[in-house]
Amino acid sequence: MSDYVKRTIVKEEIPSIHLDAPRPVKIYLPPGYNELLSYPVVYCQDGNDFFTMGRIATITNQLILEEGMEPVIIVGVSVERSKRTSEYSAAGTRNPAYKRFFTEELLPWIEERYPVRRDASSRVLAGDSLGGTVSLHLALDQPEVFPQVLSLSGAFFQPTLDRIAVEETLSWLNIWMVVGLEETAVETHIGTFDFVEWNRRTRDLLTAKQAQVSYREKPGNHVWGLWQKELPDGLRHFFTSGFSSR
Repeated sequence: MSDYVKRTIVKEEIPSIHLDAPRPVKIYLPPGYNELLSYPVVYCQDGNDFFTMGRIATITNQLILEEGMEPVIIVGVSVERSKRTSEYSAAGTRNPAYKRFFTEELLPWIEERYPVRRDASSRVLAGDSLGGTVSLHLALDQPEVFPQVLSLSGAFFQPTLDRIAVEETLSWLNIWMVVGLEETAVETHIGTFDFVEWNRRTRDLLTAKQAQVSYREKPGNHVWGLWQKELPDGLRHFFTSGFSSR
């Protein structure tokens, strides 16, 4: 296990004209990191949570060293709790500015300073709950930039279904989804929701629009205890050639 916990994590701050302050990020560099190589990249909403409660750096180390998964760079974008709903919700007042920051400032900043591949198929957006929401909406807004989404119990409610419905086809979208079977009455800032039902509706609509949907329901609630266990399968889906998730 000692090899898995030897992680290289760099802390940076991304300047922004769209947000009211520079945005801290944590960047995981894989074992054997070499600036002469190029790497696919995972951009995580709720970046601090992905690193602390999700243990994504340790999990990724293990997948690379033990299972031979392709080495990846992970960028965890922090968020202030008080602004999270406003930035991540499709109806949030700060949502347009946050999405512009992500595409116009964060992405170029990372690509200028780290050896990440610049083709869209090498980028994955990851998020839990509302982080899954903003990730999917970024993909829908910028399909040529973000065609891949990893969603942990995405907060996909009517505004998201309405957004999907206007698309003629989503054949370009590759989305991996998980939701906990106990997530039937989750309390949020905007009410109590049955996440299982809303994720099923979203899955069905995405499938009807020809998206590539990899969907699963697992025992668990709307917590990192579930999501941490499911993260390895989500990462394998995108970065292990020939892997078929169960």
